[in-house]
Order: sequence, then C-alpha cells, then structure tokens
Amino acid sequence: MFIQTESTPNPATLKFLPGQTVLEAGTADFASPEAAESSPMASRIFAVSGVTGVFFGNDFVTVTKADDVEWDHIKPAILGAVMEHYQSGQPVISAGGEQASGHAEHSGEDGEVVNQIKDLLDSRVRPAVAQDGGDITFHGFERGVVYLHMQGACAGCPSSTLTLKMGIENLLRHYIPEVTEVRPVAV
Repeated sequence: MFIQTESTPNPATLKFLPGQTVLEAGTADFASPEAAESSPMASRIFAVSGVTGVFFGNDFVTVTKADDVEWDHIKPAILGAVMEHYQSGQPVISAGGEQASGHAEHSGEDGEVVNQIKDLLDSRVRPAVAQDGGDITFHGFERGVVYLHMQGACAGCPSSTLTLKMGIENLLRHYIPEVTEVRPVAV
C-alpha cells in the first residue's frame, strides 16, 4: 500500500491519500480521542502523540497536529497507523458509529433560499475545499446570515476567514440576493 500526502493551506493539517475509499458517503470529523471511539481508524491515528484532530472524506484522511509538534516527527507514525488499519480489515467507522452526512436540516419560510444555498455549497464550494482536505457544511440561515461549519483542514486554517468572506460570501451573495453575510459556527 502506498499512501500519498499533500500539504493543505492550514500548516497544522496534512492530507493523507490511501489510494482507496475512506468513506462511501459523507464526512466524519473527530476533534478528540473520545469522539473517535466509534472509529477504529481514527482511534489508531489519535494514538500517535501530537494528533489533535482527524477528518475523513471520500478518499482522504486529514490529520491536525498540535502546534508544538513537527510533521517530520509524527508523519511516519500516522502513515503506519493508516496502513495498519487497512491491513486489519476493520471498518473505518464501526456499525452504529456516527458519521456526518453534511448539511443541517432547516425548516421554515426560507426553505427555497436554504435549498439554493445548499446546492451552491455542494456544487461549487465543497469540492474545492475537499481538495484542500476539509469540508464546509450548512448550519443555519437567519435574517440574511448564512452560518457554516468548517471541518478538517478548514477548521482553524489561517486563510479560512478569507475563504469565507471573499470566496463563499461573494459567491452566495452573487447568486442569492437574500444572503447578506456568511459567518462560521463552531459545533
């Protein structure tokens, strides 16, 4: 098995490409070893000292490290954990384990606008941020403000504010006049 790595715009995050499917659908974000209990793969990665976050996409694993840890010191152990997982035959997420499917539900009078927002996020935004090892999902819409949840490499990225304001906000405002602002939300 050959696992490629790619840097991301977030220096604290590295993208691992195992060359096979990680998740069939959706994404999964683990912010702590306790949150990763439902995932044998994430648990193995968290066993590496210095790992502070694990995120799964369709064909990649994004790992976030502590600020005081160097990639050169932990990258080989993470590669070993990913390889060991695939050789074990265990599922990435255990049966009954949580897996995020993406956008939050929205009910109310703005249903049409919210559907347009979700469509634009799915067609234009999410594929681009997945290339950088992250995901951005819809969290809410209230009085013209779109609330988005940033995951993986996007969470804590130094350029995330620029991405939200100059990229996503401009895109949504261009296509959907009801949108006045985009804000991040921590879940």
